[in-house]
Parts: sequence; structure tokens; C-alpha cells
Amino acid sequence: MNIKNLLSIAAFACMAPFGNTLMAQYPVKIHSHNDYTRTVPFYEAYAQKIYSIEVDMFYRDGEFYVSHDEVDIQPLKTFEAMYLRPLLSLYELNKGKAWADSDRPLQLVVEIKSDNTDAFMDALVKLCGKYPEVFNPNVNPNAVHIAITGHVPSPEKFSQYPSYILFDGNLDDKYTEEQLKQVAMFSQDFKSLSHWNGKGSLVRDEKAKVMAAIDKAHAQNKPIRFWGAPDGITAWNTFYWLGADYINTDKVEQCAEFFRDWEKKNYEISGKKKTAPEEIVKTDRLDKTTYNFGGFDNEKMQLTDTIAPYIPAYRNDGANLPVKNVILLIGDGMGLAQVAAADRVNRGLTMLKMKYMGMMCTSSKDAFTTDSAGSGSALSTGKKNSNRHICMSDEGEPYPLLTDFFLDKKRACGVVTLGNVADATPAVFYAHNLERDDADGITRELLNGKLTVLAGSGMNVFTQRHDSLNLIGELKKKNYNFITSINDMNLKAGKDICVDERMGEAANTENIGLLAQATHNTIQKLNQSNPNGFFLMVEGAKIDYAGHARYLPGSILETLSFDQAVAEALKFADKNGQTLVIVTADHETGGLTLIDGDNQTGRLTAYYVTDDHTPILIPVFAYGPQADKFIGKYFNYDIPLKIKSAIK
Repeated sequence: MNIKNLLSIAAFACMAPFGNTLMAQYPVKIHSHNDYTRTVPFYEAYAQKIYSIEVDMFYRDGEFYVSHDEVDIQPLKTFEAMYLRPLLSLYELNKGKAWADSDRPLQLVVEIKSDNTDAFMDALVKLCGKYPEVFNPNVNPNAVHIAITGHVPSPEKFSQYPSYILFDGNLDDKYTEEQLKQVAMFSQDFKSLSHWNGKGSLVRDEKAKVMAAIDKAHAQNKPIRFWGAPDGITAWNTFYWLGADYINTDKVEQCAEFFRDWEKKNYEISGKKKTAPEEIVKTDRLDKTTYNFGGFDNEKMQLTDTIAPYIPAYRNDGANLPVKNVILLIGDGMGLAQVAAADRVNRGLTMLKMKYMGMMCTSSKDAFTTDSAGSGSALSTGKKNSNRHICMSDEGEPYPLLTDFFLDKKRACGVVTLGNVADATPAVFYAHNLERDDADGITRELLNGKLTVLAGSGMNVFTQRHDSLNLIGELKKKNYNFITSINDMNLKAGKDICVDERMGEAANTENIGLLAQATHNTIQKLNQSNPNGFFLMVEGAKIDYAGHARYLPGSILETLSFDQAVAEALKFADKNGQTLVIVTADHETGGLTLIDGDNQTGRLTAYYVTDDHTPILIPVFAYGPQADKFIGKYFNYDIPLKIKSAIK
């Protein structure tokens, strides 16, 4: 391969890891074990911006050959061709750095496989000496770090080599202070300490041995690497939390993906305020109505105390008694994993105090995996609905809504969302449209006057219209109070449309109770406005946003915010005795998987497998009279049918 081609590959490697990879920061030193066995040696690991790359080498006839065993040596697989030339090219391209956009160090771990250590070392020192701008930190502070492993020279010989040539240490050896300066790390055979295969957890005695090895290395102010260790997510996570400094892996891309954006995969409620990286976490997976979502402020995600769940009185819970009011709470994007995550971190949720539980299938009419329009419409109409349609058939036939049913029963109806009032989930309870992004058409249906209360964000859908309609003025003509703060609800008689832009912000430590407050105020308004009863839908909109952003802290806080709204519903149900409360979701977002955690602290590590919706079954929780109707497995379109049967 000529230099021109090498430069092309090097340039591609600099550009290939689009987006987050280029900005990757890892909490551990990821080590590409036996890197030369990769499909594309060096470049696969380099593209992930990991810390350490290992190459096994034999020195024979004046040449360094890359191979695990001497019998497998191939003439073209030389250190010069596979590693040296790429490094020289990259350092030239990047003006003396491993990566153009970062001062992050790169370590090359050279394993001496041949039994001619002295000759090997002399030749390697000579070779590195030719390129001081790449290998000598005294010449270039961003030089490649060189560490020798395998048939390492005896510690007494360390001083014979340049100080920038470091060596792999042995925990059983004793080093002088000067010798220790040339120890890069300690490497330990994991199998000498444990038989763990990476599944489940380490047994107590073996865990103690592993931790003792870590402590011994750290006592000498050196990092530690375990070789021959299990290689997978459970193992990587275990080694990290035990305090191992290196993760030894043959699965570089998967390991890098697991540790990338580490703070977004972990959460713990801590009494001590933690410093979080300054970042606004956003997603580009939102629809037209919500595309301008401001994002999750990473610095405002750290709760310092848990939120006590409400303990229900179980008044008339599951009883075969008349239902006057129905409160349907929808956690958009909230699957069982999101519920479990918030529960473990917070050490309890109100919704998990509800005794009647079911499981719901969310697939839409035209797709195995639904969107919010398809599933939300099913929850509102009792009909299978295609994605993107708001309560309409594929031919444009409007389906009757749950709100229509309750209006026929002379009961008030309300919709509250911690998001845009024209987004799919709130829209399905007051509108019909073939396209969920048609905010003008959707909000125009508010003039039908079905809702007694609508609360959420999205002033732009009222004021920045393409149809030139003065919607606010027209709504006022329909006797709506148009207000801009949930604090002003219930101040005037009549119907309320509350567009409070705070409802469009992500839940954080400062506003986590906002949805609960809006729910409380809306329940009061509906209960006072109609003696016959009411129907209320409450949406926790941004559990979905957090899933699209693959951001666990956001998911935790949005779910806890939603759970506080659930508490308000149950409090009213306990006072009223005639209120059925249903808690569910329209779909799950992100394919969230809980990896591990800590029973004592509530710390949790979790991983999203996608940034989109998934078709997994969704939990349903019910409380109050007729709650037993919601036990079992059923479809999303069964929910409104069950609600109607409870009313009848």
C-alpha cells in the first residue's frame, strides 16, 4: 500500500466516527486487546478514540512482525505497515497529535512475543528514536505512549532504556522508586483470581481478590488492567464500578459505545450535590410540532433527595361501584424499564402502589411499531389507527373520541400535557386529522368547545399560523379564558385554555412538580365545573424525548414528574370514592435496558439500544371502582372500551 493510500485511510479514520465519537470521553481506559486481529487493525480502535492499542510482535531478521504465534507470521504483516506508517501519517495530518480535535493521549502496548528480549528492545528503541516527534514526549508532549508487555526486561534493566519507554508491571514484583517510574500499569491474569464468566456477579471471595489486586495497584499510584477477563457489557460495567482503570476488550466498538456519554447512562439521587458536565442534551427525533424543544439541562438533573410516593387509601379500589370521574394518565414513551428505573433510583413510585395491573400491546394498524398518533388515537377511540393519523381512518373517516363519549354523558373533559398542546397525544383527545404535523388543522378543532380545560405549552401554534386565523380571539368568543400560567387556573369561571411555556421545558430539579400542580388545578376546575363528573387525560410528554435522546437522567426526572401527577389523581380518587384512575403509556421509547445498580444507594446504570420507539408490551395500572377490568393482556384500543364499560 502506498503512502497516498495510507493518507487517504488516515483521513477517513479521522472523519469516520461521525458526531459523538469524535467528541468521545470515556470514564475508563479502553484497551484494544490483540488489536491486529480486528477486521481493520489499528483504524477500528483509533476511530473510537480509545486510549490503548495492543500489538503482539516478533523481532526476526531485522524486522518486526505482527502475530500472536511465530508459525503464523506473514511477510506483509509488519509493524511498519500495520501501525508505524499509519501513526506517522496521522501525526503529520494532525500536526503532532493523535487526533486533530483533541489532546487525548494514545498508548501503544507492544507485547514482546519472541524470546530475544534484548535484541527486540534495542531495535525498538532505535526505531522509535527515528521519529521523536511521534514517540518522544520530551520533543512532543502529545507523543504516543509506549508500554512494553509480554517478555518484559527485568526491572533492573528498565533504566537502560529511554524514560519514555514504559513497562507493564507485575503485582508480585517489588519495584524500587526509580523502577516504578517506568511502570505504565499493572496487568493481572484475571483467571488467577476468579472463574467468573461475565454473567451474573462475582462471588464474594473472588470479588475480594479482584478488589485486593486493584487496591494493590492503586497503592502504588498505578492503573490496573485485567487480561483474560470476561468481555461483555456486564463485565465492563462490573470492572468499572470495582475501580479497574483499563477495560481489556476484543469488542472495541461495542465497548466504546457502552462507555461513551457515560453520564447519560447513569443516575443516582445523592444527598451531596454532584457537579455535572455543562451540556444541553437534545434529540433530532421529534416531530414538527415539538422540534424546537430546548433540551435537557444536564446541570439541573441532580436530585439531592428522593420524592416520597403517595400511599393510597384504596378507597373502593376494584369495587363494583359506579364511576363518576375517569383520569387517564399517559407517560409518553414510558415502558416497564422506565418505570423500574425511576422506582429503583427513587426507592418507590406512586404508580406502583396501584394493585390492578395489566399489559398492553401498542402496535398500530399499519406498523408493528407505533408512533404517538397511532397508539394515542387507539387509546382515545377504541379503533386501530395508522401511524401519523389523528383519530381517522386511512380513508379520512373521523372516529368518535373518548371525549365525545363523556360529553354525551354530560360530563366535563380536560387535557393536560407537559408538552405542546398540538402534539399527537393531547391532540387525539380533541381533534381529527390525517397528519399529526398539521398543527393549524388540529388546533382549529378547539373551536368545537369540547374541552373545559386544555393546559400545556405551544404558544406558537396559536400565534404563528399558516391559515391566518386569530385563534386566540376566536376561542375567547367561545367563552374560553386564555391564560399563560397554570397558577391562574380557576381564577375565573368558564373554560380555560392555559398555554404556559414552562410546560414545554424539560423536568428538572427546579420544576419537577409542575405537571402535578397543573393536574391538581385541572382536577379542581373540572370537579367544580360539572356535577355529573369529568374525564381528564394527563400526559407526561418528555419521557419520550429522553428516550429519543438516549438520556437516562432525563427519563428518571420525567418519570418522577409524571408520578407526582399520578399522586394527585390518586389523592382526589381517595377523597371522591367515585374516580377511576388508569396509568399507562402510548409506547416505549429507546429500548431501555437496566444493566446494574446498587441496592444501598439506588445508583443505576442503563443502556438504550435505539433512539426510536419499540413495540414492547406496556404496563397498565388501574385504581378505584372498576379497576379490576384492567387486569390481563390486551390491546391499546381496548382501553377506551374498558373505560366505557366501567361508566355504563
